[in-house]
Amino acid sequence: MFAAWRNVSLSRAVAAADSFSSLAPRQTLSLCSDRRRLRWTPSRQSSGKGFNVPPSAEFMARVSGINTMAKLPHQDSADGLDAAFIGVPIDTGTSNRPGARFGPRHIRVESALLRTYNSGTRAAPYESLMVADIGDVNVNVYDLKDTCRRIREAYRKIVATGCIPLTMGGDHTIAYPILQAVAEKHGPVGLIHVDAHADTSDVVLGEKIGHGTPFRRCVEEGLLDCKRVVQIGLRGTGYSPDSYEWSRAQGFRVVQAEECWFRSLAPLMAEVRTQMGNGPVYLSFDIDALDPGFAPGTGTPEIAGLTPIQGVEIIRGCRGLKLVGCDLVEVSPPYDTTGNTALTGANLLFEMLCVLPKVKYY
Repeated sequence: MFAAWRNVSLSRAVAAADSFSSLAPRQTLSLCSDRRRLRWTPSRQSSGKGFNVPPSAEFMARVSGINTMAKLPHQDSADGLDAAFIGVPIDTGTSNRPGARFGPRHIRVESALLRTYNSGTRAAPYESLMVADIGDVNVNVYDLKDTCRRIREAYRKIVATGCIPLTMGGDHTIAYPILQAVAEKHGPVGLIHVDAHADTSDVVLGEKIGHGTPFRRCVEEGLLDCKRVVQIGLRGTGYSPDSYEWSRAQGFRVVQAEECWFRSLAPLMAEVRTQMGNGPVYLSFDIDALDPGFAPGTGTPEIAGLTPIQGVEIIRGCRGLKLVGCDLVEVSPPYDTTGNTALTGANLLFEMLCVLPKVKYY
């Protein structure tokens, strides 16, 4: 009796799939080879090459399925990918409020709201790039230096495939080992650093590795092309009258938050694109660059920050650059029970995907 019911159910499913595919050309329902369960198989009929396409919420509920970034397929490595979302769940480099180790998980949860096209720019990343979520780096939550080693080794494998990593942090310590791996492949890179803090401290509480030191370490190791570094959104109280003297001495362009108040940042980004030129560029975006009124879920909030609109302007202003990696760090979900900070982070990561080289625009 059960077998008869199953055959009827499978027949109905196949019939439903046939009728459904005519209504939804970008999403088709197919039967698994073992004929025991149904699965969504995204496809692109407008392209000769298959791409990973998130299932549309028109046909699959956002609350369904396993949490991956934007509901993309998960795979174990970056092989065959043009870009990959990857999490680095640490907060052992944090100097104030913890919780960023939960950032990647919550960004993935909130990313279920994302759709496949960018309505503002008409970017179609899933029609031009093979993208997947490749999970998290297996960090050591008890040993920050060992975690940096693990991150560096994981990213060496990612960038060796030619894949561009889009990283969900995690505290900002992670930028240091990521840039070690990126610079091994590309040489010294330009850096667009969006943050409330310069993160160029030397030694903090006797330690040289932490979320306040990554870019000092990167300069010391020759990972950055210092004439092509810009820091945007810096603000807050400091340990000296000029907290950004060291950055300027290295040749960095420093754009303090006060220079951004009440302004569009599109003109600034036109200048930044000229500064970056044709060389490789890494984009590092600390969510605390945004005012805590918009993104309270972070470890070291500073008042009077950027707006989400300005954050989007900065990222969209990177279009045309040779981006070789991006990160979105310091989302600390325990300090924002609404989920809005993680949701903002997910949207900013999608904007980063949309400005990668070779993305198609309508």
